[in-house]
Amino acid sequence: MNEPPTLRILAMMEANSVTGPAKNLLGFCRWLRTAEGAQTGIKVGIATFSRNAGTDNRAFTDAIRDAGADLHIIRERFRYDPGVMTQIREIAEELAPDIIQTHNNKSHLLVKLLPDLRRKRLWFAFHHGDTYTDFKQRLINNADRVSLRSADRVVTVCKAFEPRLATFGVETNRVRILHNSIVPEAPVSPAERAQLRGRLGIGADEAMVLSIGRLSKEKGHAVLLRALQLLPSVTRKWKLVLVGIGPEHDRLKRLASSLGLSERVLFAGLHADVRPFYASADVFTLPSLSEGSSNVLLEAMAAKLPIAATKAGGNTEIMVHDETGLLVPVGDSPGLASAIAQLLGDPDLASRFAEAAFARVTREFSAEHYRRRLLGFYAEALNTGSAGAG
Repeated sequence: MNEPPTLRILAMMEANSVTGPAKNLLGFCRWLRTAEGAQTGIKVGIATFSRNAGTDNRAFTDAIRDAGADLHIIRERFRYDPGVMTQIREIAEELAPDIIQTHNNKSHLLVKLLPDLRRKRLWFAFHHGDTYTDFKQRLINNADRVSLRSADRVVTVCKAFEPRLATFGVETNRVRILHNSIVPEAPVSPAERAQLRGRLGIGADEAMVLSIGRLSKEKGHAVLLRALQLLPSVTRKWKLVLVGIGPEHDRLKRLASSLGLSERVLFAGLHADVRPFYASADVFTLPSLSEGSSNVLLEAMAAKLPIAATKAGGNTEIMVHDETGLLVPVGDSPGLASAIAQLLGDPDLASRFAEAAFARVTREFSAEHYRRRLLGFYAEALNTGSAGAG
């Protein structure tokens, strides 16, 4: 039996934890170790940056090893250390990749600045969206204006990002859409659910409204708090649980207090395992001002939760309004309040939405669907032979 030809990929990713993009990359690497995945002949090496020999991002580097991918540590002294260029060249020389794929602003820019690295190779730049935490981060986001136009393929997570990429000078024929995927998690026991609700102080007669995500401005938590202040009388009392950390934490606590919601809003912090939160919630809400292909939205759908979300970015590509949940305009606190109230007040409707959402996410956003599209992108690009050093 002939062995499949080997396709070598060098993936560059910055991450301190197993982020949404990292889950997709590592899931693909794990699949390559199966009998089916081995037939593709694909070998992946992952290079990540560290200022302390990999100990500062151990959660990510350990996950790379567990996924069976070759790990390469790029040692840097500071964020944009030019000394990393020599290391990147050495890694590429060792692996001899056919495709280099980058997943963050920094790695996009570094590969742009290394035309010799790209010569006779394909460059796939994965655009996961932007984070608007401060002025410095906005400047970093704008580095993509310089780098992404040179990539052979820009793989972005939703069609909503296509206009922004066009302003960067990325040709439409180089853009590919690849939504994030979801693998259903192991179920949570009733005992775990009861334990979490007890720890949070949520009574049996109270509904738990859940939102998970980084506490930063683009996630729209201030809109959510103002919506909850407007929440009309519903059949059950409620509490909001916010899971995540971020720069808006203190401001949001002050806002909750000023709105008279301090007793009803619980800041649960960061949790590596969020399954018990999904299992314990009655309604999930995603109030984002901007969004790509939201992993937490996919997770909530897979957890069979009724959902109220905004029409930000790729949310409208993942959900179908009034079929798999309720979508409201971005920044519309009254509309979000009405949607949450409708889900809390009509259990039959909420259950119908949750079942439809589960069916859609397992059909359209499975890991198998993600892999099939990604493999198609690789094959198409290799067949066109568009690699270069533009």
